[in-house]
Amino acid sequence: MNYQEILTHIYEEIQPFAKEGKQADYIPALAKVDPDQFGICIHTIDGETFALQKAETRFSIQSISKVFALAMCLGLEGDELWKRMGKEPSGTAFNSLIQLEEEHGIPRNPFINAGAIVMADILLTRLQYPRKEFITFIRTLCGSKTVNYNEEVAASERSQGYLNAAIANMLKYHHNIDNDIEEVLHFYFQMCSVEMSCHELSKAFLAFANHKQPFDYAGIQLTSSQVKRMNAIMQTCGFYDEAGEFSYLVGLPGKSGVGGGIVAIYPSRYSVAVWSPRLNSKGNSVMGMKALELLTTETKESIF
Repeated sequence: MNYQEILTHIYEEIQPFAKEGKQADYIPALAKVDPDQFGICIHTIDGETFALQKAETRFSIQSISKVFALAMCLGLEGDELWKRMGKEPSGTAFNSLIQLEEEHGIPRNPFINAGAIVMADILLTRLQYPRKEFITFIRTLCGSKTVNYNEEVAASERSQGYLNAAIANMLKYHHNIDNDIEEVLHFYFQMCSVEMSCHELSKAFLAFANHKQPFDYAGIQLTSSQVKRMNAIMQTCGFYDEAGEFSYLVGLPGKSGVGGGIVAIYPSRYSVAVWSPRLNSKGNSVMGMKALELLTTETKESIF
């Protein structure tokens, strides 16, 4: 499979979509990002790397960080984690307060904001140095010591984080947050602010694609079964209100973020990360979605 040639062809094919959508300007720091950028990178299980355009440019991974948080929480809590959140698609907005109230403070899944805020609370409780250990885990997965938080982005999100604060208060009311609300929110916004490149993201997610190797990174251990179940949650819950559409068009487990990044995995074959800041109405990268649809169409490689 000549992935480099395929990526080049895909980039040419998606050019008609280059001006569709807009970046996440409701977060002031992200509104300053040049929206007309694109990068893509594939890492294969066999150790090959294929990249195009701005594959080395770092961007705010936002909700993609929730996959890293889930891996850590699952490694630390095991099945006890599911007493505090579910595994079902939300069917509503990722920041819905109404759904959280109706379901008595139990988030529908780990990838909506409420679920991620609960995971931030768990990590604050279980880790001695949560901020340091979270970023160390990501650095170990991607093999880069310089991946870090962007404090400007974290502060920018906090300045507009009224709905997330309401979610955190609702969770606290229903006894699903143990730590101080402001500490939990601060850590949650920091997790979302992590900056990585397509190259680093695809390398990090290779660990979730390789089910034959033990998952043991920075002290976090997962069984092959746990990793496969994480894949299942990415498949059904990884794309806000567009998870069904992504499954239909692309056919891979993955996770998106409002920074314009998308990571997807073809189990036992490769992981791929794509970035383009212009988002559609559901909060997913327009060119990223199209690129991955073309990738699985042209390679005829999907889980279906």
